[in-house]
Amino acid sequence: MEQALSNAAEAGLDLVEVAPNAEPPVCRVMDYGKYKYQLAKKAQEGKKRQSLTQVKEVKLRPKIEDHDFGFKMRNARRFLEERNRVKITVQFRGREIAYPDLGRVLLRRVVEDLADVGQADGDARMEGRFMHVFITPKAGN
Repeated sequence: MEQALSNAAEAGLDLVEVAPNAEPPVCRVMDYGKYKYQLAKKAQEGKKRQSLTQVKEVKLRPKIEDHDFGFKMRNARRFLEERNRVKITVQFRGREIAYPDLGRVLLRRVVEDLADVGQADGDARMEGRFMHVFITPKAGN
């Protein structure tokens, strides 16, 4: 061990213990600062390639007009093209809650309009006064 330390000091490098539990312990002569720098750069490069997907939400009402629907669909399409998941929510107010079939029809229309850039994760789900469906971007886009 002392000879390894003197060899490392002579070469101007560090003696790094690689496997302390092995018998005898395994050590390596290297520039530890340079090694740590390379590990940090590799981790940073990995984070750069990693894409973060967000969940964007588009809110609709059951009695939405065609122009407003088109506007919301353009936004949803843009979100999907940016590789984000989209949560389409239909909000019911007052007595609209008595007609959940209007919300299902609207969400089905949304899924059909966005079928070229995304696909629904499942069927529409009702939670309180909200009905929603998640749309994920297609793999080819």
